[in-house]
Amino acid sequence: MKIAVRYYTKTGNTKRLAEAIAKAVGAEALPISVPVTEQADILFLGNSYYAFSIDPEVRDFVRSLDKNKVGRIVNFGSAAMLNSTYKKVKAEADKAGIPMDEREFHCKGEFKGIHKGRPNDEDLKAAADFARKIVG
Repeated sequence: MKIAVRYYTKTGNTKRLAEAIAKAVGAEALPISVPVTEQADILFLGNSYYAFSIDPEVRDFVRSLDKNKVGRIVNFGSAAMLNSTYKKVKAEADKAGIPMDEREFHCKGEFKGIHKGRPNDEDLKAAADFARKIVG
């Protein structure tokens, strides 16, 4: 099974989750500025809410994906205030013709002193465990 990990972050929280996930599944965590040119049965995509939506860079990244190269997207991320970006990412994935796995990983993330220290070591371990379950 071929795995790719991409992430978008402004605070570094999602990058830390991406690195834990990538290590757990034997892949490399790369920013979304690096296109998915390789075949990927699973694309772990990390992102968060910014101004109550996904960042336009995430939207454009998902829209740019080749449905013949990406089997499915698995969403992950963190946020200080809002919960999952799943519905927003799925809407873009649907437009690109790429299925979204119903499972996702989400945890609290530190932002301006809220949820200080998150994601923490327990969150990173949980993200790695989640990724291992996804790839079987």
